[in-house]
Amino acid sequence: MTRVFEPVDSTWCPGCGDFAVLSSLRKAMAELEIKTENLVMVTGIGCSGGIQNFMLNYGYHALHGRLLSTATGIKLANPKLTVIAAGGDGDAYAIGMGHFMHTLRRNVGIVYIVMNNETYGLTKGQPSPTSKSGFEGNIEEPFDATLAALAVRATTFIARGFSGKPDQLTNLLKQAIQHAQQGKGLAFLEVLSPCITFNDTYKLWRQITHDVTEEQDYNPNNRTRMISITLKVLESGRIPIGLIYRSDGVSYEKKVLPNLENTPVNTDIDIKKNLSAYKEILTLFK
Repeated sequence: MTRVFEPVDSTWCPGCGDFAVLSSLRKAMAELEIKTENLVMVTGIGCSGGIQNFMLNYGYHALHGRLLSTATGIKLANPKLTVIAAGGDGDAYAIGMGHFMHTLRRNVGIVYIVMNNETYGLTKGQPSPTSKSGFEGNIEEPFDATLAALAVRATTFIARGFSGKPDQLTNLLKQAIQHAQQGKGLAFLEVLSPCITFNDTYKLWRQITHDVTEEQDYNPNNRTRMISITLKVLESGRIPIGLIYRSDGVSYEKKVLPNLENTPVNTDIDIKKNLSAYKEILTLFK
C-alpha cells in the first residue's frame, strides 16, 4: 500500500528568512519542471532542517552535521535523482565542517544549501561559527564559507543569496540545480537567512550586501579573480552575494560510476540469487 504524506504547517517564526528559501526553492523546481518523485532532500539539525517537511518530495532528516555523507550515499545509489542537502550555519560549519570541506573536495553532484543566520536560532541565540565578533559575547572572527570554498581547488559552483532578494535567490537556485544535474559536481549555495527572533539582520544585510556581478573585473570562471573580489568586498565591511564561481567539472559519481545504468539502485539483491556472494562477504568479518 502506498502512503503519501502531505507537507505539515511550518513551525518557523513569522518573518524567518527560511520562508524565502522555501518559496524560491518551490519556484525553481516548478520552473525547471522537476518532478517531486525525482527529488530527494536531506536536511540537518536546526530550524533550517525542517525545510524538507514542508515540501512534497522524498526527504530524509540526517544526524547533526552528517547530512552531506547521507546525501552523497543517496546520489551514489541513484545518480539520476536530484539530491538537495539543506542545513544551517551551525550544522554546516561547526560539527559538520569536516564533511563540508571533503564534500567540496570530492565534488559530488548534489546541491548544498546552507541557511546562514549567524546564530544558533533553535537553541535560543548563541553565537555560531559565522557570528560577528561582539555578538552575544563572541570574541572570535566569523568564518566565511564562500572564501573557504574558493580555496578548495576542486569546487565547481559557489554562490551566495539573500532572503531579502528572492528573485536573485530563485535564479541562483535554478543555476545550482542545473549545475548538479548536468554532472558538473557540487553546487554550494549559502543563503543569508535572518533569524528575526534572535538576530534580526534584515536591515543591516540590505545595506551591506554587495552583488559581485557589479564588479568591473567580474569573471565567475576565474578563481583567482573571484578570490580577489571576495576578499576586497569582505575587507570593505560588505558581504558578497551572487554567483561567485562556476566552472565545468566531472562529478564524483561520474568517476565512481562511469556506467550510470549499472548503479546500486539497479542491482539485484535477491537473497536466493546472491546467497553465495553474501556468504563470501560475511567471511570478511570473521
